[in-house]
Amino acid sequence: MRGYHIAVVGATGAAGTELLRVLERRNFPVATLRAIGSVRSVGKSVSFRGESIRVEKLADQSFDKIDIAFFSAGSDVSRDYVPVACQSEAITIDKSSAFRMDPRVPLVVPEINAEDVRRHRGLIANPNCTTTVMLMALYPLHRAFAVRRVFAVSFQAVSGSGARGVEELARQIKEAAHELESDHQPGSTPPATVYPHPIAFNLLPHIDSFLQSGYTKEEAKMQEEARKIMHLPDLRVSATCVRVPVYRAHSVAVSAEFECQVSVEQAREVLSKAPGLELVDEPQSNRYPMPLSVAGKDNCQVGRVRVDCAFENGLSFWVSGDQLLKGAALNAVQIAEFL
Repeated sequence: MRGYHIAVVGATGAAGTELLRVLERRNFPVATLRAIGSVRSVGKSVSFRGESIRVEKLADQSFDKIDIAFFSAGSDVSRDYVPVACQSEAITIDKSSAFRMDPRVPLVVPEINAEDVRRHRGLIANPNCTTTVMLMALYPLHRAFAVRRVFAVSFQAVSGSGARGVEELARQIKEAAHELESDHQPGSTPPATVYPHPIAFNLLPHIDSFLQSGYTKEEAKMQEEARKIMHLPDLRVSATCVRVPVYRAHSVAVSAEFECQVSVEQAREVLSKAPGLELVDEPQSNRYPMPLSVAGKDNCQVGRVRVDCAFENGLSFWVSGDQLLKGAALNAVQIAEFL
């Protein structure tokens, strides 16, 4: 293959840094790489294939002679500059939520709906990371048994908030440990800046802003995006999204109802053959998916597969995946590979 001229917007952020690693690790045919960042990042350098590449300021000329532009810098930046990249005839793969629900823009998980890439008009959207992790297990089950509705609870790592979330958790853990060593009374709350409450030793049932429905935007995305990716406009997904004191990798507890009768044995057979997914389901030996097990790995893992006792044709399972990889960087590079 010929080499492609690549631009990465948000190259110094958590998702952008991971994207560079994935491009290098998968030997994507890069002829030139343009690292693009905010004003704060200009002058910094990123490493790619043993070279130090200076970060450039994002500008209207950033996409001249670029073949593929990856955006990992948030919705506001994408709304302003994705049209600029498209006008420069760069095919754009956008990680943000800015264009995901635009009917003209494919929303793609390659293991599920890679063919949707073919109808792109210069822009392809990368789904929400939590939705992607859930669908890696739900979609193969849907193909076999036809899903009707889903109840899901997510357990989302602080790296989903970027480097600031990781730093906040690390700082609060350190401060709490210092208090214990100083014989202070337990229960004091370290100051919170990234989240509305302390995240260390805590759970926050609050990701993104609340809607009038009582759900958050993150929870609404799980239904809306799942419908679009799976081509199921009537699918019902009720989600509760929770931020947890884990550094990396998201997990989702899923209860799903299907049109067809389903057994645990049938489900395990389907899941064991699904691309990008590993079946880790030996609870008697304490083997099940965990964030520590999937952090830094391309594949998601699914386990705790059991008949759901509340549904007629129901199945419950637990899926974990690295949201910086399959939820963002890896998925974007897989889209580029399909292109």
